This record gives sequence, C-alpha cells and structure tokens, in this order.
Amino acid sequence: MEMDDSTNVLGGPLEACGTAPMTGFFRDGHCNTCREDLGSHTVCAVMTAEFLAFSKYVGNDLSTPRPELQFAGLRPGDRWCLCADRFLQAHDEGCAPRVNLAATHARALEVVPLSVLGRYGAE
Repeated sequence: MEMDDSTNVLGGPLEACGTAPMTGFFRDGHCNTCREDLGSHTVCAVMTAEFLAFSKYVGNDLSTPRPELQFAGLRPGDRWCLCADRFLQAHDEGCAPRVNLAATHARALEVVPLSVLGRYGAE
C-alpha cells in the first residue's frame, strides 16, 4: 500500500491525531490514507459520549472493547481517525464531534467540505 501525501485540510503537514489509543488506517497515530482505505479514515475527531452513542446506533460500535482485535474501546476525549462519510452523517444528524483540522487529512475534503469541518475545529 502506497500512502498518500501527508497533507492536512489546511494545506500544511499532517499532524498526529492520537496515540492512546493508536489511531489511523495505518495505526501510526495519524489520519494517513491510501487508495486501499475505502472508508477514508481521514477526519481526526475528539470523541464525545453523544457521538459514540450515535456511532453505536448506526452500527459502528467504537466504545465496546474488542480484545480479540487489540481494541480497548473509545471514551469521550479520545482522538480517533473517523471515516469521512460517518463524520458527515453525524454532522447531518446534529451530533458531530470536534475536529483537529491540522490532523485531518486533505482527502477528507473529497467527502466533507472545509466549511463543514471548520465549524467543528477543536484548535
């Protein structure tokens, strides 16, 4: 897999999103992506209880530990590389989490307009 350039939505270098827990398609702490990342795990989001409940409701339980996958489950305050489509869905439903724009990959803009992402900037 060849990684896309590590550029954020602001045009600068992609900053780290989170390492506790380790996030990203490549599990490198960054929202790096590539052609094989069909879910576009590119939006660096700060988890909230509301978003985690929403994600579970729509079929992607991010809060329940999955030891067989070495996944402890996410809690409010954790930073995680979300799928761009899921972020946009949460925005449409009124429960999108805050976003670290400097750690959100530019490829997220293929799905989510910068004007939308900017409303949730956590910086």
